[in-house]
Amino acid sequence: MPPVSFIQANTNGRLHAAHDPSISPLNRGFLYGDAIYEVWRTYDGVIFGWEEHWERLRQSAQALYLDLPFSSAEALHEIKRTVAAFRAEARFSGEVYIRLQITRGGGAIGLDVALADRPDFVLLVQPCPMLSPEVLRQGLRLAMATGLRRNPAESLNPAWKTGNYLNHILCLREARARGADEVVILNGGGAITEAAVSNIAFVRDGSVVTPPLNAGILGGITRQLLLAKIAPAAGVLASEANVVPAELATMQECFLLSSTKDLTPVSAIDGVRFTVGPATVTARLKQAFAGYARTVAETRSDLKV
Repeated sequence: MPPVSFIQANTNGRLHAAHDPSISPLNRGFLYGDAIYEVWRTYDGVIFGWEEHWERLRQSAQALYLDLPFSSAEALHEIKRTVAAFRAEARFSGEVYIRLQITRGGGAIGLDVALADRPDFVLLVQPCPMLSPEVLRQGLRLAMATGLRRNPAESLNPAWKTGNYLNHILCLREARARGADEVVILNGGGAITEAAVSNIAFVRDGSVVTPPLNAGILGGITRQLLLAKIAPAAGVLASEANVVPAELATMQECFLLSSTKDLTPVSAIDGVRFTVGPATVTARLKQAFAGYARTVAETRSDLKV
């Protein structure tokens, strides 16, 4: 039986183990980061946020003048094939992580997009990462990046979910070198933006505040749902506002938001500590999110994988 670390891949419709070669060394995603991607996860075996993630993928493609190689229906068909192959090979029936990357393709070496031949896609499926009981109980420790700032929207817009993650990688490297689990990245104006692969939010006096899109962040799907549906349903006021490091001491709680792990509690950013535990607003919102995800799963049998 393949180990749980097995990852199923689908390259342009060809199913194979992810460790097997599948793209040309001339692929522009490999050479230049000329690519976009999205990640979904399942709840009760149902793909969560299918339309929202697809729309963001479409917007990223439009921003990069990149043609998608298939429709949403065709993409969903390929995803279902890939998940089925993964479940059969890994004998795994739990929740899965689904990553779809689309590149501009291959061609002659050179930056000119006219050199690209055709878009390529790669799907990856593996078990969905789960938060450990220790993280839920104690929270993550974050560190503020000091060496780099978030790239501004006027250069490579953080709202585009591209294959270029060097900014995040280097900021996270600094935080990990200082003993933290994750990083907090500031923009050029010194305001907090987000973590390496998650949005961030704070709780002050019972209300949630999260950096606005124009601070220079990715428009996270979980963040979007929190503001529009989850917080209102839980009776929690949630709003967008710029947050600077000097304000951290006024916040009682902090949490990260991502598609694969929904809400993750944070215990500290550098020397500033936050409350973590079952009596927090964060825990209440996390429970409300879980209820929302279950409701979606019960009504979207078309997205069962």
